[in-house]
Amino acid sequence: MDNATALWSFALLVGLLTLTPGLDTALILRTAVLGRRRRAWGVVLGIQTGTLAWGVLASAGATAVLTASHLAYELLRWAGAAYLLWMGGRMIRDSWRREPAGDTAGAADPADTGERDAFGAGWRRGALTNLLNPKVGVFYMALLPQFVPPGAPHLAFGTLLTCEHIVLGTLWSAVLVGFARVVRRWLAGPTAKRVLDRITGGVVALFGLRLALGD
Repeated sequence: MDNATALWSFALLVGLLTLTPGLDTALILRTAVLGRRRRAWGVVLGIQTGTLAWGVLASAGATAVLTASHLAYELLRWAGAAYLLWMGGRMIRDSWRREPAGDTAGAADPADTGERDAFGAGWRRGALTNLLNPKVGVFYMALLPQFVPPGAPHLAFGTLLTCEHIVLGTLWSAVLVGFARVVRRWLAGPTAKRVLDRITGGVVALFGLRLALGD
């Protein structure tokens, strides 16, 4: 496999994975639909930061610890599961605690309580969601070596492949954020926001439960 073939093959694989709906899609859509554009882009870039970290670690061979050490994998798995269950449960809890309010433009919306449109907060959420998922690390550990051509510098080429994944993920995220802006006017009311939070919170908690159960 030459360099060009490796790059195109990897792009096809991670491109298909990027298009597959999952936890990242749910978090980005939920944040963008609620009108928190800066926070949504924080989530996007936080996720991609986590992807870069896992890719560089995998390229350097550091994620071999996850496959070689059962204890390291289990600790990270339980930390990730706890974080996702906490985040999903908090979304659901807050949606039930909010009082109904009139759906008027520019008025204070109780659905916004406790969650500002802050880039940094979104970045932390996206990065933690990605970094606390050991399956991402194991995925990269198993995948990257198969796409590094013989004789190519492993760290440099592995990082290049990771950046390819990041570019595709960011482009798709831009589509999701744009789509969310289009449908936001139909989902701008407090009732719709509470329903959206309950659905997204349930999806996040489900991913956390699956991670805890090792599925």
